[in-house]
Amino acid sequence: MLSAFMEGKEHQLPIATTTTATSAKAQTKGLDAVVAMKALSKLGGFHAGYFRISLSLCGQALLWKTLSEPTTDSRALRLVVRLLPSTTYVLLWSVALAVLVALCFLYALRCFLRFRCVKAEFSHHVGVNYLFAPWISWLLLLQSIPAFLHPGAALYRVLWWVFSVPILMLDVKIYGQWFTEGKKFLSMVANPTSQITVIGNLVCARAAARMGWEEIATCMFSLGMAHYLVLFVTLYQRFVGCNSLPAMLRPVFFLFIAAPSMASLAWDSISGSFGTGSKMLFFLSLFLFASLVSRPALFKRSMRRFNVAWWAYSFPLTVLALAATEYAQEVEGGVSNALMLGLAVLSVLVTVALIVFTAIKAGDVLPHGNDPFAPPCSP
Repeated sequence: MLSAFMEGKEHQLPIATTTTATSAKAQTKGLDAVVAMKALSKLGGFHAGYFRISLSLCGQALLWKTLSEPTTDSRALRLVVRLLPSTTYVLLWSVALAVLVALCFLYALRCFLRFRCVKAEFSHHVGVNYLFAPWISWLLLLQSIPAFLHPGAALYRVLWWVFSVPILMLDVKIYGQWFTEGKKFLSMVANPTSQITVIGNLVCARAAARMGWEEIATCMFSLGMAHYLVLFVTLYQRFVGCNSLPAMLRPVFFLFIAAPSMASLAWDSISGSFGTGSKMLFFLSLFLFASLVSRPALFKRSMRRFNVAWWAYSFPLTVLALAATEYAQEVEGGVSNALMLGLAVLSVLVTVALIVFTAIKAGDVLPHGNDPFAPPCSP
């Protein structure tokens, strides 16, 4: 009897062990499924607005490269920058490249895994404008590339086409909607982020002009400026679409500075000098900058909690500093150099502060599902 009882226990042990192992595997699969669902949820909230970060860093790389270039003015304050080790600029460019590659990788995953969210973003009156941002970032990075690849190189020209064709395709889609589709009329969808579409064309024009492609540069410049004039007037008249921006996104009002600043840089590259046209656009940028900084109450609600929209401050200030640098090169003197130095230092400080805030408050920057910028999408 005792031996029979022991044999029964031996037969029961494997069954109990198998049951426990099966239960553990089921729990592991359940945890993996929960983790995967959370990851997909985060990925769904990773919208194109995160490319504000790459815009700022790539713009800073271009600013530092411009400041480190030789100048004919022996009194220029930009000579201070040339005292820094050359590795500083290369390190900044490398960091900007790494961040841009990481953002592109994450957004590519979103396109494959959450394509419905991408389609919803393409139909969103704010989200669609930031689809220009990755291509603008690549073009800025291309213009700030170290000396191993110059504008006359074949690879440089190929990369220009790779980064510019998507901007042209978006131009045809968005600009066509502005005057052909009732719900997409400019007066209905115009908001400060719409100026990113203009900036994309102007960045293309500047890069083309630096390669010696004057006809293409002029074409892109005219395309951008024609729509900028219409857009600028529309935003000033405060139509329905101009008031559809959440308070959280008020920092994007600084894009009013970026568009004319980039236009002055593009025309400088096309004409070969920072002449009257570039100066007029630069002075307009300064006026708009003064108008915004004199109204801090406009940004009060957006500053209550740190979020990725804060990065919208950095890029326009960097482009304004770039324009001031070219202005100081053309108009030699203490005032122009002081203006250049002040704006350059301000843009660097703002960028560094944003990097620190992003590192400290990473949880507020990551997608959390309640960002009014992110368009609604079904899982």
